[in-house]
Amino acid sequence: MIEVVGIEDGGWALLPAHLRQLVTDADVVVGGRRHLELLPQVEGQERLTWPRPLRDGLRELLFHADDHAHGRATSSDAHETDDAASGRVVVLASGDPLRSGVATTLIDEFGAGAVRVHPALSSETLARARMGWAAESVDVVTTVGRSIERVRPFVTPRARLVVLCSDARGPGELAALLVQSGAPEARLTAWWHLGGPGEGSLQATAQGWPDGERDLAEPIPDLVLVCVEVPDELGAADVVGTVPGRAETWFGNDGLITKRDVRAAALARLRPTRGALLWDLGAGSGAVGIEWALAAPDARTVAVERDAVRAERARENARALGVDHRVDVVEATIHDVVAHDVVVHGVQYPDGTVGGPCRDGAARGTSDARDCAPDAVFFGGGLSAEAVDAALAALRPGGRLVAHAVTLESESILLDAWRTHGGDLTRLAVEHLEPLGRLHGWRPARAVVQWSYAKDLT
Repeated sequence: MIEVVGIEDGGWALLPAHLRQLVTDADVVVGGRRHLELLPQVEGQERLTWPRPLRDGLRELLFHADDHAHGRATSSDAHETDDAASGRVVVLASGDPLRSGVATTLIDEFGAGAVRVHPALSSETLARARMGWAAESVDVVTTVGRSIERVRPFVTPRARLVVLCSDARGPGELAALLVQSGAPEARLTAWWHLGGPGEGSLQATAQGWPDGERDLAEPIPDLVLVCVEVPDELGAADVVGTVPGRAETWFGNDGLITKRDVRAAALARLRPTRGALLWDLGAGSGAVGIEWALAAPDARTVAVERDAVRAERARENARALGVDHRVDVVEATIHDVVAHDVVVHGVQYPDGTVGGPCRDGAARGTSDARDCAPDAVFFGGGLSAEAVDAALAALRPGGRLVAHAVTLESESILLDAWRTHGGDLTRLAVEHLEPLGRLHGWRPARAVVQWSYAKDLT
């Protein structure tokens, strides 16, 4: 059993007696240098720091720790087993080890049955206590080792955010993002070393945030988070939000984009859910897949686009809207992906691990397309009868497929699919008011035929 002990900034003195005993009785203690330096000396106890990169050396490190704890030499057999370290091994982590912490990685590697977590008060809990904020009124966003753009979807009127930062640059980067997002009057309170003797804070608006260290009385430490209060006065044009149907201006595009009204209709039938995976086939600007990712927590997209310029533009769009870690843009043909089970690796999960584009809880780092089957498929272009059949075969039981057609040839494919499989066939016609000389009239957009289908559970 790997015992993971959360430790606060206040150090050893704040650790409960039974956890102090657990640590001192351990044969091996693993942790960051900062945490290990908080401990009293224990004769005969081995102390190990984390390898870099963490995941690559983690299993080797913990098997070494297990061997030491049992007083035996490392054997080749120990490295081949999938069992977790079983000796008296304690891992130290900050606050709640399951909040952007090492416990998540350990459970992923060794299984929940091999890891026991003893959380301390997390920095976000202490920050909320200082601010007087109820837990249910706050969104926690981690940017530790991640882009600050991840905060963008959470910038909405009256939002309260706790943003975990990678280092001292984080508060300034966050302030700049809030100004760019139309919230210059958002109030930021940076907190550092919460619960410890070095606790401190700094408060300012986003637009009034100090410009670098020269404007600070003292430097901000690297162990910092920021509490954000977004004001009511945030223009609708600046709000990313979660509801699909954003204007085309939100996405860089060359005209190849599913228009907002039709896009909203498609996503209503695709029904994004937590952790679900979408295949966005013929992605163009990536708008459908990006809105899927924005619509539900941890929802992921594999966006397939054969044109390199459009694929890169889709990546930029995902980055700008803070979901590039959940939108994997693949430069390939639709046929390559659905007919040949191409699975591209590189999607980053909420715990920071990297693997194939599987839905949450599915196998990670696998090349088996069956473990990464989509929960939903959208065809924005590149329709063929073969591609539709292959996508239906790949779709999980209970999954949804939506396909759009604007030509007679592609309409005939959807008509045949409807005759064969059922589902709903809908013709969407949208008109927009435009000037007509000195008057106004309705300009119709090109009609879109939509086929939507839900796969049986059996």
